[in-house]
Amino acid sequence: MLRAFLDYHRATLAMKCDGLSDDELRRASMPPSTLSLLGLVRHMAEVERTWFRRVINAEDIPLVWSADGDFQAAYDASTATRTEAFEVWNAEVAHSRRIEQAAPSLDVTGYQAKWGEDVSLRLVMLHLIHEYARHNGHADFLREGIDGTVGA
Repeated sequence: MLRAFLDYHRATLAMKCDGLSDDELRRASMPPSTLSLLGLVRHMAEVERTWFRRVINAEDIPLVWSADGDFQAAYDASTATRTEAFEVWNAEVAHSRRIEQAAPSLDVTGYQAKWGEDVSLRLVMLHLIHEYARHNGHADFLREGIDGTVGA
């Protein structure tokens, strides 16, 4: 059930970006915010990377778009392209799926330094569902502002 809900939210974010040009995907919501659909895709790539690879799999890897660990950097998609953002996001989702499917149970834990505690794979999957759901709400408004498309 966790996998199905997480995949549903991943697919929803991709659907919100379907059929848009790079310029439309980079369009910011409203000044002074830099929030854009492409920025959300980049941010969720970092979220996938952090929680599955860095926390659960204990990989010593940096963020993709920030050498100093600034999660906000991914939101600045002003020079990004669909190809670049989606290649990274799809690769991180694939890594996440492999890690989750290879785990012997949802009770596997990893250390989340920011929280100062161990977290289970179950909690990570629930947290990702929460992150996607929240940001898919943003994506709803962003997409409607670009071309009037609403729903799903």
